[in-house]
Formats: sequence, structure tokens, C-alpha cells
Amino acid sequence: MKIIHLHQEETKTIKLAVENNRQAQQQIYSKFSSKMLSVCRQYIKDIQLAEDVMITAFMKVFTNLKNFEHKGSFEGWIRRIMVNECISYLRVQKKVKFAEDEFFTEESFNEIDSQFTVDQIQFLIDALPDGYKMIFNLYAIEGYKHNEIAKMLGINEGTSKSQLSHARKMLQTQITILKKQDNGTE
Repeated sequence: MKIIHLHQEETKTIKLAVENNRQAQQQIYSKFSSKMLSVCRQYIKDIQLAEDVMITAFMKVFTNLKNFEHKGSFEGWIRRIMVNECISYLRVQKKVKFAEDEFFTEESFNEIDSQFTVDQIQFLIDALPDGYKMIFNLYAIEGYKHNEIAKMLGINEGTSKSQLSHARKMLQTQITILKKQDNGTE
């Protein structure tokens, strides 16, 4: 029985891609494009625009592939480039505004009921104002801390916390409305 070392295969593919081997670059694109499109889609509502941003980000991936240090996950490295490209795109489009609101309340929220589909949850997140949505995604989905988000976006840490708090309240309100509609009480 032959054992294939997946990490070695990935390292070999990356090395070939750095040397501009189109087949290796295509392998990387094919392996990660669907996941990365969903990452871009979390930030950008329009699927065609999200795909455009993803393609631009993949160009940056291939341009900067020589800088990948093989520390940590390759997918995580690509994901970070995707997120940064989405943020850059939204900044250029001037779609994101952050209210300088230092006052926030830390509240606990229950997990979203499994009665909702992924599409329903994505619809609720898409309905958030762009600033709330970006910070919600960076914090809740990507796992960044508020100080990291503040640094990335050039805002105060308190603003990041406030935007997240507002996003959570908005989502909670929308979930309550959806539950009532599903139960026929509204």
C-alpha cells in the first residue's frame, strides 16, 4: 500500500505554481475557488462582483505565492488574501461606513436555531448594513479579535465592538421575526 503525503503534494504544487506552472496554478485554483467564492460572498452580496473580487484575489495569491512561508495552513493564507481583497473592494466602492459609537453592550446570544437554512441565514447577514456585516463576518466567521479588526479597518476597537453588538441585535430581531412567521404567529 502506498501512502500519499498530502502536505508534500501541496508543497510540491505550490513550488511548481511559484515557477509559473499553469497546471499547478490551475490545481490550486480548482481546489480552493469554491470555498474562496463563498468567503467573498460573505462580504459582497452580488455573486458576480464577489467572483470578480475572488479572481483578483487569486491573481494576488499567485503573484505573492513566493512569500508563502509554509507556516500554518495554505488555505488560511489564501483566505486572508480573499478577506483583505473584499475589504479593499468595499473601501474603494465606499460601501462601508462605521459610526464612531464607543458605547456597546456585551450580550450573549443563543446559537441560531437549526430550523433555518444556510440561505436564510445568509439572507439575514446580507441584510445587515455593510459596516455591521463586515465586522460580524470578521469577528464571528473569520475569528479576528476586535483589536485586529480595528487595526485592519483603521477604526477604534470600541467601534468594532459597537458595530458587532448592533449587528447581533439586528440579527436577533430578524430571527425572532422569522420564527414568528414560521410559527404562523405573525
